[in-house]
Amino acid sequence: MKRMLRSIALTAMLFALLPMKTWAAEFLIPVGEVIGLQMGSDTLTVVAYDEILGEAARSAGLKIGDELVKIEETAIHGPEDVRTALREQDAAVEVTVRRNGKLNTLHITPRQTEEGPRLGIYLRQGIAGIGTVTYYDPETGRFGTLGHGVSDAKGNLLNMTQGGAYEATVQSIKKGKSGEPGQLKGTASNSMPFGVLLRNTEQGVFGTTPQGWQGEAVETASYEEIQGGPAVIRSTVSGGVPREYSVEILKIYPETRTDGRNFLLKVTDPALLELTGGIVQGMSGSPILQNGKLIGAVTHVLVSDATTGYGIYIGNMLKAAA
Repeated sequence: MKRMLRSIALTAMLFALLPMKTWAAEFLIPVGEVIGLQMGSDTLTVVAYDEILGEAARSAGLKIGDELVKIEETAIHGPEDVRTALREQDAAVEVTVRRNGKLNTLHITPRQTEEGPRLGIYLRQGIAGIGTVTYYDPETGRFGTLGHGVSDAKGNLLNMTQGGAYEATVQSIKKGKSGEPGQLKGTASNSMPFGVLLRNTEQGVFGTTPQGWQGEAVETASYEEIQGGPAVIRSTVSGGVPREYSVEILKIYPETRTDGRNFLLKVTDPALLELTGGIVQGMSGSPILQNGKLIGAVTHVLVSDATTGYGIYIGNMLKAAA
């Protein structure tokens, strides 16, 4: 009996030491459509001075990029907090700002207007822009876009407190060239959001929608299946519908890279090169497919060569979305 127990224990130990396959393929719809993204945050950032009312703020040392933290004893989380803190103030107020990670205290005298006291500055809360949808999961209603995070005015990952996804259209294209990245210029075509943004991560922006996108779901590739050579990206750059364009995978980097640069790719499609010059802003998130499987998304363009850029592995996007 003891010999049998030892045998069972040894067998169990050997089984535990056997390598186990951790990759589980998913079936997702590669989308490639442009959408509008609106992301709110809990910080207000100074983006400009009013030409008439802003001299006092400028003279007091308030700088573009400063984050308003507190006015007198009122914590600032939104525009209404600023109005509340300035109400009936007719003398200099103490303004606390965050600059380069450090708190600074300034004293600014508000300008009196018909609408009440004003600091004479323009503030931004959150960010709006366009991106391309990488995938949609018809079983869960979840989607991913961009393949990289959205940063605040100082280059840090935006602390998104709420966000919405909007239908959008491409209005014009600024063609990319060496030293000057191009851009898809678009606008929201509907004022009502069709989806909710849930997470802003270094590997992409993720949300959910009951509306979704139509298309055939394809299998996601394991990292070992990705090869150097021909592939396609799916993007919407003209005509309002996504289409596939040929690219070539030039180099594959370690899967463990989390900066959105898992492989280097080059646009080879003559039609896309004629339209955009290669990879441009707004194409981030364009799904990349190889051998019929979804392998990742376009993330960055090389400033020195608009035809070349980087892609993130789809598995890293899905890990960030989980």
